[in-house]
Amino acid sequence: MTLVIFDCDGVLVDSEIIFARISAEQFTACGYPIDTETAIARFTGLSMPTMVGIVEAELGRALPDDFAMRCRESANTIFDSELQAVEGIDGVLAQHAPHRCVASSSSPTRIRRSLKSTGLYRHFKDEAIFSAAMVSRGKPAPDLFLHVADEMASPVADCVVIEDSLPGVQAAVAAGMTVLGFIGASHIQDGHAEKLRDAGAASIFDDMTALPGYL
Repeated sequence: MTLVIFDCDGVLVDSEIIFARISAEQFTACGYPIDTETAIARFTGLSMPTMVGIVEAELGRALPDDFAMRCRESANTIFDSELQAVEGIDGVLAQHAPHRCVASSSSPTRIRRSLKSTGLYRHFKDEAIFSAAMVSRGKPAPDLFLHVADEMASPVADCVVIEDSLPGVQAAVAAGMTVLGFIGASHIQDGHAEKLRDAGAASIFDDMTALPGYL
């Protein structure tokens, strides 16, 4: 049976542009000037520890100890009022019942909160929600997807990953899984489809209602 592995941010919920805005504001306040568009291009798909590590290396100093907490607090406030499900995904999940799970760079708490606030949580069993916090290396390393396959008792050859980010596609390919690149969320920039295709995405699509046909 095919296991369908959904990324969360940018695939299930249209959150990447919001979080990029929050990240840009917080990084800039810490002396690392960056705008939302640049944050999207550089950090989409990466976990918070990875993002922080990149910025600290470039700054040559540590960010404040409460940096991640401030980002989380801002995200909670804004996401709870602004976050929307990706258009069409609720209907797809309701009408089609493949063997499925979520594998995201976000924390377990953030994933569940995003799914609950958008009404998508009902489509996933709690034990089928996986976070990069569960493995030693986040995307683009394959660790998270390999962990998912092991926990869900699914051979990697039977896994199809739905990803919007370059690190996510790279991670799925490195894990030996088929990956479909979704480019229908609001943060997608010009040329992104080509980047995902060059990284190994088997197909690219921008309308979530078309997903059952690809599967």
